[in-house]
Order: sequence, then C-alpha cells, then structure tokens
Amino acid sequence: MATSAANEELQLCCAPLLSSALSDDEASDLADIFKALADPVRLKLVSIIAAAGEGCACDFPAATGKSQPTVSHHLKQLVAAGILDREQRGKWAWFTINDDRLAQIRAALT
Repeated sequence: MATSAANEELQLCCAPLLSSALSDDEASDLADIFKALADPVRLKLVSIIAAAGEGCACDFPAATGKSQPTVSHHLKQLVAAGILDREQRGKWAWFTINDDRLAQIRAALT
C-alpha cells in the first residue's frame, strides 16, 4: 500500500502537534501514551519486542534485569496504552508492537 494511501486510512488519536492546538481530550490522550513510554524499562521492552517482532514475557526479566512482577507491571501499562498487543500462548503471554498505535503517535508528532 502506498504511503499516502496508508496515511489517509490512519485514524489519528489526535491532531498533529504542529498543525493545530490540541483539545483537552486529545492532550490527555497523548499524555497518557507518553507517560506509558516515559520509563527506561518500558522503552527497553518496546525496543526488544520491535527488534524481534514479538517477545515472550518469560524472556524479559533476564533481558531487562528486572523481576517478573516488575516486568509484568510495565507490560500491563504498555498494553493499556495500546502500544503493545498481548496474546496468551499456553502458560506464557507473548507481546507484539501495535503498529497502528505507533503510527498514530508518529503522526501526532509531525
């Protein structure tokens, strides 16, 4: 799909920051997303998952040097913000990047 066609189909969470003033709701929505990303462990988790295409919760404590409960808390925050998608596979949860949400974030910043 062409880039311009993909941009036309994209439903933005809010207006781009540089093109117009954000409404109170849009600013709150975007702030919630940035809060979810404003943590070094969460950014590391997102980068690990993005680089690999997906990731198992079982691998993240060793990769981040954090305990399983801490990792689970951060993953929950990223899922709640819509940045990650979660799929249960047997005992373990697997995570992927929500590409549409990241595209919304990128579009809001341009």
